[in-house]
Amino acid sequence: MHEASLNMDGAPAAHTGTDAELLLSWYDRTHRDLPWRRTKDPYRIWVSEIMLQQTRVEAVKPYYERFLTRLPNLQALAQCPEEELMKLWEGLGYYSRARNLQAAAIKACAVYGGSLPGTREALLTLPGIGPYTSAAIASICFGEPHPAVDGNVLRVWSRRNADGGCISEASVKKRMEEELRRVIPTDRPGDFNQAMMELGACICVPNGPAKCTECPWEGICRAHLEGREEAYPVKAAKKPRTVEERTVLVLRDAGKVALRKRPGKGLLAGLYELPSIPGRQSARQVQTYLSGQGIKVLRIENLGEAKHIFTHREWHMTGYLVRVDELERLPAGPDAAEWIFARLREVEETYAVPSAFSAYLSALRE
Repeated sequence: MHEASLNMDGAPAAHTGTDAELLLSWYDRTHRDLPWRRTKDPYRIWVSEIMLQQTRVEAVKPYYERFLTRLPNLQALAQCPEEELMKLWEGLGYYSRARNLQAAAIKACAVYGGSLPGTREALLTLPGIGPYTSAAIASICFGEPHPAVDGNVLRVWSRRNADGGCISEASVKKRMEEELRRVIPTDRPGDFNQAMMELGACICVPNGPAKCTECPWEGICRAHLEGREEAYPVKAAKKPRTVEERTVLVLRDAGKVALRKRPGKGLLAGLYELPSIPGRQSARQVQTYLSGQGIKVLRIENLGEAKHIFTHREWHMTGYLVRVDELERLPAGPDAAEWIFARLREVEETYAVPSAFSAYLSALRE
C-alpha cells in the first residue's frame, strides 16, 4: 500500500497512512447501502456516476433502477430511441448528460467491442466522461489509484488541511488532486474514493455545520482543530443568475394538450415544453395574444406563479390554463412543425417535459 499524509502546514508528512486508514475503517463500519455499491460492473457504475452529478442520492435511486431495467447494457443504451431515452431521464434535469451517455455508448460499441475501456486514459476519450468520472470508474471497477475529485472532495480536503487556496481555480484543484494521489491506497482506491464521497455527503456537508464528532478525521483535521470549519473551502463568488420572466400556457381542448419542441441546441435542447410568451402577461393580455394568432379561447384560468432555478438563470413564471375548441385548428406558423398535439396519456408516457414546468403539469389531469 502506497500512502502518505500531510503535516499541519500542508506539506507531505512521513509515511504513516493515517488519513487512508482512518477513513477506510470508518467507511467499512458506516457506509450507506446504495444500489451502485453492490456491483463492480463498469456500465452500472458509470450510469450511477452520471446520474449523481448535480442530483441527490435519494432522487437518483428510482431513476437508476428504472433506467437499468430498460437499458441493462451498453448495446441497449446505444440503440435506444432518443424520445424514449429522454423520457427515462425526465425529471433528472441536465439532459445533455443523457445524450452524452448515449454518444459514449455508441462509441464504446464501435471502438471498444461493446464494453467500457479499462483505463482512465481511454475512458477520457468518451463523450461526457471527464476527470472525475473517469477516475471514479477506473478506481472502483479496475483498481487504478486515481483520486476522483469533485466539489465534495475539494471541500473535505481543504478543511482537512485548512487550505486557503480557492477551489474555483484550476491550479488549486490540480494541486489538491496531486496531494490526494499521494494518499490514495493502491490496494483499495475505489473504496477510498467512495469513502471521500461519503464523508462529503454525510459528515463534512456543504450546507449547515459539519458533523465533526462523527468524522474519522476529527483528531487530525486542521480546520476542526482551529475551530474554523466554516472558513473552508475558499471559493470565488458566484455570478448572479439571469432572471427571465415567462408566461406559460397550458393549451387544451377536450382530449389533447399543445407541446412545443425546443431547439436542438441550448437550454433544455430538443425537449418538449409547454408553450410560453416572454414577460409576465395578464389573462387579458394572453387572450389578446391568442386571439391575434387566430385561436378561439373558450376559457382562461390563472394557475399562479412558479420559479425554476437553472445553473446560470432563473425562470419566474406565470401560468394559465387555456381551454380552446380544437387544437388541430391552430393556424400554421413558421414553427408549426415543432408543435405536437398530444393526448394526455402520451405526455405521461412518451414525451419528456422538463421539470421546469412541473408546477403546471397538474392542469393536464383536471
